[in-house]
Amino acid sequence: MKTFYKKRIADLLLTRKLQGKGAILIEGPKWCGKTTTAKQFSNSLLDLGDSSILTNAKIAFQVNPSVLLEGETPKLLDEWQSIPPLWDMVRSEVDRRQALGQFIMTGSSVPPQLNQLQHSGTGRIGRIQMRPMSLWESGESSGTVSLSKLFDGIDISTQNNILSINDIAYLICRGGWPQSTLLKGDIALEQAQDYFEDTYQRDIHRIDDVRRSTERTRLLLRSYARHQGSAISFNRISEDIKKNDNMSITYETVADYVEALKKLFVIEDMAAWNPNLRSKAAIQTSDTRYFIDPSIAAGALSIGPQDLLNDLNTCGLLFETLAVRDLRVYADALSGKVFHFRNADGLECDAVLHRRNGTYGLIEIKLGGQELIEKGASTLKRLAGKINTDKMPKPSFMMVLTAVGEYAYRRPSDGIWVVPIGCLKP
Repeated sequence: MKTFYKKRIADLLLTRKLQGKGAILIEGPKWCGKTTTAKQFSNSLLDLGDSSILTNAKIAFQVNPSVLLEGETPKLLDEWQSIPPLWDMVRSEVDRRQALGQFIMTGSSVPPQLNQLQHSGTGRIGRIQMRPMSLWESGESSGTVSLSKLFDGIDISTQNNILSINDIAYLICRGGWPQSTLLKGDIALEQAQDYFEDTYQRDIHRIDDVRRSTERTRLLLRSYARHQGSAISFNRISEDIKKNDNMSITYETVADYVEALKKLFVIEDMAAWNPNLRSKAAIQTSDTRYFIDPSIAAGALSIGPQDLLNDLNTCGLLFETLAVRDLRVYADALSGKVFHFRNADGLECDAVLHRRNGTYGLIEIKLGGQELIEKGASTLKRLAGKINTDKMPKPSFMMVLTAVGEYAYRRPSDGIWVVPIGCLKP
């Protein structure tokens, strides 16, 4: 019997992928719900996360490996990377069966060594990236403003927002971890803190064969948290750690640790958007630094909701990470990706949701308040005015995405949407 399950945007993606690929790999950070989601779609299971099953499976692999893939389809291979040759076995079995929707593969965010895999799986194995829950998935957003409708040019009436700044501060620190969304208060907050501590105390040591320092990992995560939403270089991160924590760490070490944290899906930096512009100002291509969930930044800084309420500048920085997380989840449902824009003249746009069909929306992320909304709207209009619409379409919409505000509405003066995140859905 299946337990209570909050529907995920990944459900839509997995349904679609199973109709077009022989096998699907669900990637993402631990605790984000990969296995739980996969179980909603599978009809048999090989649970390699169970030590006794793993022991028996390794014996079976030596004697009769094909038995591991037997069972009603789709078959879920959970923690598949515990037996890395399963990847090539699945790819070969998909070729042999010539059927779609045969396997779902999930695992911890620690991938096997790539040189253990003989084939990439291209054409046979599709991929889905899962992230922690967006506010719409966890039930905190009312979903009264649909990004899909904005892309289609459908007008939306003024909508009420139910989330306060206190709510936002709590949701930043709690994060979108599925188990946490079922808990309340300090108990929920402890889950996010546990996640952060597991990352630097345990997970960093099992990503590969490289020996890394627990303390250096903790300090790097804290420096990353201090610079969420910026394009800080690895050299600057190295200097930041030395300045604030009096520990020497080289550029090469920072680069290695960041790469390991990306493999764990703890860090998910944002690439630059490269539109056709009338302006000749050079476009900056450095990635913007983000965690996959704002609660990791809160854990790294050892702060809680009240600390954010006492320091609204930090609250604004971490809210941007929450907003980017949700926009990325929603973009997946819309066949899109989220980028940032920055040019040499200092013009920046926090998020550009660009869809595969070439349509896009420009989004500025602000904590709230009329002054910040006006600042965001000004940025959007400046960027829109520089886009060469002879070579690419004009933006489908422009939006100031806020943490707070009584209403979601469209400004009559310039058509820019002002939308509290508690109203948004894909």
